[in-house]
Amino acid sequence: MQEQHHNAKLPWAPGSLPLMLAPMQGLTNRALRGLFIERVRPDVVFTEFVRVKASIKKNITENDRQEVVSTDGGVPLVVQLIGTDTEALLTAAITVQELGAEHLNINLGCPYGRMTSQTAGGALLREPVALARMLASLRREIRGSFSVKVRSGFDDPAQIFSLLGLFADSGIDFLVVHPRTVKQMYTGPADHGVTAEVVRQTSLPVIANGDIFSAATGQRVLTETGAAGLMMGRGAIADPLLFERLRGRYPSESAPATMDAELREYLQELLTRYQTLFCGERQILCKMKEVLCHVHAPEVLSLARQLKRSKSLSQFIAELSSLPAHAKLMPSG
Repeated sequence: MQEQHHNAKLPWAPGSLPLMLAPMQGLTNRALRGLFIERVRPDVVFTEFVRVKASIKKNITENDRQEVVSTDGGVPLVVQLIGTDTEALLTAAITVQELGAEHLNINLGCPYGRMTSQTAGGALLREPVALARMLASLRREIRGSFSVKVRSGFDDPAQIFSLLGLFADSGIDFLVVHPRTVKQMYTGPADHGVTAEVVRQTSLPVIANGDIFSAATGQRVLTETGAAGLMMGRGAIADPLLFERLRGRYPSESAPATMDAELREYLQELLTRYQTLFCGERQILCKMKEVLCHVHAPEVLSLARQLKRSKSLSQFIAELSSLPAHAKLMPSG
């Protein structure tokens, strides 16, 4: 039964090196994905994780139903599910495929809140037998590509090596590896030596994820690991141009004089989209500040801090518009 799925179409072209936008809770909504697709065109984008509740019949929220069908510009969208209950996940997988989803991913790395107190996200790594059953059941229901996004372990960074056979036997099509443990959350450096060893030990395509904040780092990770591609989260939210920098279509580092203008343009375009998607000035302002929490480049830190101090959306807009308009800096299309 599983063999037929190994020919499932991957969400990137054969022979290409995919650069993916990571799933980030509270950030990679359809407005932000739409901006990235229009401006820097990641090869693959992911939804925020879709929480699958076991207790109710309609176990995916209405907003998530809209998220899983909002594909822009022909860029493949991977729907990421997170949940504790295999039956509920199966129902959710069927539902999102009926809505048009072609690529599904299971979150095996989320270190946040309730998701680790129950057996979901990263906590599933503590129960490999149950995990194997869950993945095999899902594989039978998933028609397109099926992948997992996984930490190196729950509290042991070598745990992932004991799971590679399980992933292959479950009919997984590719792995996204974030080489920190669940317990580490985001502390300490991502150990891409682990990623390199995973690449050596499995025949599955491996996408490297974690601490890719510059084009130089991305190129080094690719060279040192032999990964099939890269996934960028916090680095891309801070600098969407990272995709074009890695492709060599934009300077690998911007001149300090242009960084302020690049950030302003990005935020202005995002603000326009957020004003369409979200209701109420407070929510829009909070969403903009969530993006700014990832901006740490010294050249734009004072601007980011100034914007984060805004008490109202009108103040935020005034601060954002306080310099003369610049020519378009971000690539289009």
